[in-house]
Amino acid sequence: MKHKIYTMSFAKVYPLYCTKAEKKGRLQAEVDEIIRWLTGYSQQEIEECLVNQTDFETFFTEAPQLNPSRTLIKGVICGVRVEDIEEPIMREIRYLDKMIDELAKGKSMEKIFRT
Repeated sequence: MKHKIYTMSFAKVYPLYCTKAEKKGRLQAEVDEIIRWLTGYSQQEIEECLVNQTDFETFFTEAPQLNPSRTLIKGVICGVRVEDIEEPIMREIRYLDKMIDELAKGKSMEKIFRT
């Protein structure tokens, strides 16, 4: 059985990412930059995914270029160590969650991007 989040629309979760960041004084543009860095989508492609109500599974399976540096993302999100997640799509979703979490906690983009 698939996780419920796989079939959930990216457009449903995206505003939550933006709100989380904005509550802490960060920008929607930074959320978009993280998504572009992680997935390789252009800004226009992200917006198309939002308009088309693309589900999370499709959003990640059709990502143009998953960033090879994303495997440097470590730590706990939702009580689970990101690096221990076996299921590939869930791991990608949690990478994004972790990066948005770090943004909301005030980390610099360089640290979030592991540069």
